[in-house]
Amino acid sequence: MLLDRIEKAGRVLSLAAAFPGRVAAWLILPMIGAVLFSVVASKMRWGKFGSWTADLPVFGTEFTAIGLAELQWHLFAMLVMLCLAYAVEERRHVRVDMIYASLPDRLKLVVELIGGLLLLLPFCTVIGWISFGFVEFSFRTGEGSDYGGLQDRYLIKAVLPVGLFLLGLSGLGQVLTTLSALFRPGPQGTMK
Repeated sequence: MLLDRIEKAGRVLSLAAAFPGRVAAWLILPMIGAVLFSVVASKMRWGKFGSWTADLPVFGTEFTAIGLAELQWHLFAMLVMLCLAYAVEERRHVRVDMIYASLPDRLKLVVELIGGLLLLLPFCTVIGWISFGFVEFSFRTGEGSDYGGLQDRYLIKAVLPVGLFLLGLSGLGQVLTTLSALFRPGPQGTMK
């Protein structure tokens, strides 16, 4: 009964943390569009795509080739940081599979538990905590591109603590489901 509750809590945490990644995976389409447009713009020797009087978030008052190149990196950063939790929830994250695959099921659970408790969760906590200062400094200084690109860098940098929070939440969910599976007797003590 308790193991069922622990497992359910772990699955709920993992699914909730993975949801933004499922949505963010669609960022691959605008990223591909930005790359294609960048190639065409380069061949056509376009340097400035538009300007306006209002100061728009991220874009400022103009959109240039430099801004387009930076936009590609911003979309890629968002894609990676928001999809990490999704990869963990789907159990498609990087492992040393040639060793891990040959382990007995119970030992795999122990490795998952140790990895989650000693590596993943502390990493997310420490780097996530440090990243708040990184974002705050960017916001306070009004950081933007030095070369006429995108502005409001704090917005993209804010994806770092958000992504690490989601990854930590997914990791906590994985730890809970691993604990539940580890303490179940018999062949049920395996993970999906």
